[in-house]
Amino acid sequence: MTPSQTPRETLNVPSAAVPTGAALSPSKQTAATRFSIGAYLIRRLQDYGIGHVFGIPGDYVLSFYNMLEESPLQVIGCTREDNAGFAADAYARVHGMGAVCVTYCVGGFSICNSIAGAYAEKSPVVLITGSPGLSERANDPLLHHRVRDFRTQLEVFEKLCVAGTELNDPLTAFREIDRVLEACARYKRPVYIEIPRDMVHVEPDVMPTLERSPLKSDPQALAEAADEAARMISQCQRPVIIAGVEIHRFGLQDKVLALAEASQIPMAATMLGKSAIRETHPLYIGLYEGAIGSESVTRYVEQSDCIVLLGTFMTDINLGIYTAKLDPARCIYATSEQLRIRHHHYHDVLLGDFIGALAARHPKPPVRPLPPREEPKPFVAEPGRPITIEKMVARINQSLDDETIVIADVGDSLFSATELVTHERTEFLSPAYYTSMGFAVPATLGAHVARPDLRAITLVGDGAFQMTGMELSTIVRHGFAPIVIVLDNQGYGTERFLHPGPFNDIHPWQYHRLPELLGGGTGYEVRTEDEFDRAFSRALADREAMSLIQVHISQTDCSHALERLANRLSKKV
Repeated sequence: MTPSQTPRETLNVPSAAVPTGAALSPSKQTAATRFSIGAYLIRRLQDYGIGHVFGIPGDYVLSFYNMLEESPLQVIGCTREDNAGFAADAYARVHGMGAVCVTYCVGGFSICNSIAGAYAEKSPVVLITGSPGLSERANDPLLHHRVRDFRTQLEVFEKLCVAGTELNDPLTAFREIDRVLEACARYKRPVYIEIPRDMVHVEPDVMPTLERSPLKSDPQALAEAADEAARMISQCQRPVIIAGVEIHRFGLQDKVLALAEASQIPMAATMLGKSAIRETHPLYIGLYEGAIGSESVTRYVEQSDCIVLLGTFMTDINLGIYTAKLDPARCIYATSEQLRIRHHHYHDVLLGDFIGALAARHPKPPVRPLPPREEPKPFVAEPGRPITIEKMVARINQSLDDETIVIADVGDSLFSATELVTHERTEFLSPAYYTSMGFAVPATLGAHVARPDLRAITLVGDGAFQMTGMELSTIVRHGFAPIVIVLDNQGYGTERFLHPGPFNDIHPWQYHRLPELLGGGTGYEVRTEDEFDRAFSRALADREAMSLIQVHISQTDCSHALERLANRLSKKV
């Protein structure tokens, strides 16, 4: 089932619990309808617009896997549990909510890192795991996969998820499923659902009921906050909006644009929020990254007398290793978790409601001239000249359009990709806060499953590729055609700039020959500008299968952003 298809049967759900883009169909439930616990969970996943489940089966979850295979949901088998988690994370970022299903402990603990990243960066992933049956636990047996006691896995994920449950009671199972899925949609963070294998087919005597009211802002707090913010904007001389990742997650792009366009306020974005606003918009000025970013953008933002931060995480990477200079007295700081205007704090105000109410007040600050737009550097191949990251980015920029999504791993794959100009919203994915190596290739799978109409251009360092790159096998299996560019400098390039040493070196691979091993796609090996130009052009023309371009990069080459970052961060490491 593709994400745009309507599930065969759905239940009525309060609209506030539904992620953007996940439309609900009228309920077909009748008074005689009975659900097993497993069937009810599958039905509720569909209600939230989920059409695919990533994962790897195992004996404690095989019964539920069989139920998944017989449902409208499409199961996407992956090569590793952590890869399945990254794929579900990317799917959630693009589609609205994702799901992954693994077995007990050996599967669950393998996926911890992916789920931790989803929590850190607010990506709504539903983690489903099997566990030993309740009847098997009598007399505390040493069952395989078990660690310490039967609750160990549940207790670990209580630290990594915003909500979790073990479906061990038929009387509460439906209510627990509803509670946990609602938390996933509300907070845009991962949740955990554990099903003992002898509970999957249990049919509770109770009927499922959904009576939760949608979340609402406190009207008085909302009005006072919007009034104060509107006055502050109208009385300033140099306003600017900084859009963050929550504008992605909560689908608030149109509300932000309505505010910016009506009041003619220039807009920037954070690194984690890149492509929250399309980067070709006439009011867009670029990424704000403190001292590691563009000097003109940094100066423009920090000279502002009213900085409207919307859905922005104040992380070290977003703020240029805390080189950002943002005076709270000049800031309106609104996220899904807090609202602060200057030094005033408002409670019980939803982010979307605040942006809408502020726009409705039509604040009218003076029109502020925009800084000079830094146009992408033109690419002209010089035959025989070694390819550099700067020239590679220039060539890629020439070919980006509104049908392309850029996926960048951490390191210079990320820092160099910040100079790419995306054309539409949510067309740039990267773990820019949690910065876990190995995200990009499995995320490419998740993005293609969520949006098969888009084509991924994936930037990944050779070190990160060696961690998770074999998920290309699943990409080939499903016939997707991304362009995967491996930056090959034979090691952890970013760490070399932070703290050089032989521990940063890795064994070289012939990456361009992997399509032969995987039985699909085309590999290219390039060392010069003209070779990269030809390989990238051929890859763009090939819509039938995956393309992998191995780009040999000098160990001394890096993007300007990484050079600035290394100058700051190397003093700490």
